[in-house]
Amino acid sequence: MPVPPDGVPAAPPAPGAERAPGPVLRLGVLGCAGFARRRMLPAMAAHGGVELRAVASRSAGRARDTAAPYGARPVTGYAELLADPSLDAVYLPLPAALHAEWVEAALEAGKHVLAEKPLTTDAARTRALLERARTLGLVLRENTMFVHHGQHAVARRLLADGAIGEPRALHAAFTVPAPAEGDIRYDPELGGGCLADIGLYPVRAAVHLLGTELDVAGAVLSAAPGRRVETSGAALLRRADGVGAQLTFGMEHAYRSRYELWGSEGRITVDRAFTPAADHRPRLLVERASGTETVTLPAEDQAAASLTAFAAAVHGRRAGAGDEAELLAQADLIERIRRAAAPWGVPRG
Repeated sequence: MPVPPDGVPAAPPAPGAERAPGPVLRLGVLGCAGFARRRMLPAMAAHGGVELRAVASRSAGRARDTAAPYGARPVTGYAELLADPSLDAVYLPLPAALHAEWVEAALEAGKHVLAEKPLTTDAARTRALLERARTLGLVLRENTMFVHHGQHAVARRLLADGAIGEPRALHAAFTVPAPAEGDIRYDPELGGGCLADIGLYPVRAAVHLLGTELDVAGAVLSAAPGRRVETSGAALLRRADGVGAQLTFGMEHAYRSRYELWGSEGRITVDRAFTPAADHRPRLLVERASGTETVTLPAEDQAAASLTAFAAAVHGRRAGAGDEAELLAQADLIERIRRAAAPWGVPRG
């Protein structure tokens, strides 16, 4: 991307729901989670490169109600959907604790897999599943959508091109209001807690922006009164060269979705960094001694961009995960953050 003298690159064209190269990807969905119904199924229906063919649930009625708006086939039971030879791939939005079991089952059934984050709740299991996918010649991706949004490519290019001088630190925060009582994020048996669900975003931002060679210098996890999982946390990461990342996350907070890259000569700020609406036009602030400039980018749907990347990987026969190094670094850091915070005694069940 060319950079004019002021150091601010031109905005790239916005990825939309364009068709990925190759034939249409025939998708089935394992589970009827609220996020899937709100974001992913509508994105699939609007996407030129995928075809939503079937939706599975343990409840026949829930499968029917979820599939009906899209003309998809309702399926009772996840195993029955995996046995369908007409499907190329599955999208898996089940509770985190069930991911490993059903990702493995889908791979063994010969399906490419796009799984909601986190891919699993155990870094070693994540590694094993990625290796199994490669062995089988299948694509396995975690649906961490924000990394496919063009605003982060612009932020990375600005940083690489020295727009703010030498990198010094990243400050990233993702906090959301409390889920409804009974939400699976409050259930430790289902993989609940804010670290892997909410904290994953600033952790991945650190990896995406600063690289995979990060370690945990310290961490705190806290549980609100009466909760059996962590509901807030913070972590300090560092690279060997001293560049650090301060991360804040939580799920009983005012909404905040933002990061700042600090350099020796300025700062880059990205607001609505992790869950921008499809019609949101990003505005990156680049602050230097000479003044503040705004980089305004086109709106784009990161759900559509994630589907495009997944379909392109399948059609390109790129087995495993294209962002495997980042995914594994993210999984390792989440485990290290939990271990670093363990002395604080957050309840887990």
